[in-house]
Amino acid sequence: MPDDDDLPKDPDHISSAYRRALWIVVLLNVGYGISEMIGGFIADSQALKADALDFLGDGSITFLGLIAIGWNLRLRASSALMQGIFLSAMGISVLAYTIYRTQVLQTPEAGLMGVFGIVALVVNVIAVVVLLPHRKGDANVRAVWLLSRNDALGNILVVVTAGFVFLTDTSWPDLIAAGIIAVIFLHSSRSIIRDARNELKNKEQD
Repeated sequence: MPDDDDLPKDPDHISSAYRRALWIVVLLNVGYGISEMIGGFIADSQALKADALDFLGDGSITFLGLIAIGWNLRLRASSALMQGIFLSAMGISVLAYTIYRTQVLQTPEAGLMGVFGIVALVVNVIAVVVLLPHRKGDANVRAVWLLSRNDALGNILVVVTAGFVFLTDTSWPDLIAAGIIAVIFLHSSRSIIRDARNELKNKEQD
């Protein structure tokens, strides 16, 4: 017989409503991430590409959270730790490429940026509403919620940036926005990794 500590504690982890919410978020993130990445190349917008990478990364992370629902506490915390490390790697890669793009300036298409940014915001608001009843729980649950919430904030930034690109007719607002999104990645990954490590440490002390 497994120890009680090795069984999922929070009923929310195994509820059909939570599983359904995660599947919706996975499909929204992956589906729109692919569309926005294509739009980023068409508009030549680094901010859109960074946001698309965020969508795809969040879809992958949420899918991992979905798989981890039935795992024990230690494995769920380990899953959240992997999510945090993955998000950190994405942030570093976006930041590095943004720095590179400062040497190869090219003004993005502001109109396309705005359109994709607005649609992305709508998609993320839907994801946030779906996850709102499931925002509390262990590190794995909080990781999924935190990523979706931050995505919505990042999309607002993309829409505002499109306006500045249009007004200034330069690529600097786009690059600055991409850098801010990268910093959001790193900040979120730090919180996720911290929570996951605390849960693993508490588990070891039990």
